[in-house]
Amino acid sequence: MERPLILVSNDDGVTSKGIRHLVECMKDLGEVVVVAPNSPQSGMGHAITIGNTLRLDKTDIFGDDITAYESSGTPADCVKLAKHHVLKDRTPDLIVSGINHGSNTSISVLYSGTMSAAIEGAIEGCPSIGFSLCDYAQDAEFEHALEYVKAIAKQVLDTGLPRYTTLNVNFPPKRNERIKGIKICRQARAKWEEEFDQRFDPNGRRYFWMAGNFVNFDKGEDNDEWAIANNYVSVVPCQFDLTAHHTISMLNDEWDIKID
Repeated sequence: MERPLILVSNDDGVTSKGIRHLVECMKDLGEVVVVAPNSPQSGMGHAITIGNTLRLDKTDIFGDDITAYESSGTPADCVKLAKHHVLKDRTPDLIVSGINHGSNTSISVLYSGTMSAAIEGAIEGCPSIGFSLCDYAQDAEFEHALEYVKAIAKQVLDTGLPRYTTLNVNFPPKRNERIKGIKICRQARAKWEEEFDQRFDPNGRRYFWMAGNFVNFDKGEDNDEWAIANNYVSVVPCQFDLTAHHTISMLNDEWDIKID
């Protein structure tokens, strides 16, 4: 029986700790092909490379049994290159991205390079998952999340996802107690409240350094922020159609714009 074809990408770069763990998990489930950035691409959102060259080089970083490439492009570029060049006439049974070193809950899904790779997979009609660990510590532990990575990926391989849907999966940091389980939930209503620190370089030229705090306005217990805070794995189904469908009828009823 032919093994499922699994495409692996990320935004932390091909040498990151998280993608190595993800590749090891996926090896048990199918044939793995890796196409990932050759340098960190965090916060790139769904950027694509236009007007510059794209490099794509083979690498043996994961061993001789894994077909792997590193690219100068963004995470979305990597999935596009995988589809049109690396895999050619083969369609992945699953596209996975991560494991990101840091949270991609709530509004961060819009800025996330990790999720852009997964969303690009969904645009192509492939079942896709973005995995993130909610721990920014340099020595963050991933091992406690790996059994869930494998179980969620296997579930999607076995049962599929609605077309054009991707999953945003976040894991709590390692704590003294085991993860309590999985919560299928919604994106929390939260945002980053940025501050821009004005500074000057040695030549007297002004520049800005972005800082700020993450603020959660959501008091519900059915969202990803609550799940992570309470030591659950959060799983949020996402789509790339950003249409506010509930607003269409209101605008049709209330708007009366006439241009002479």
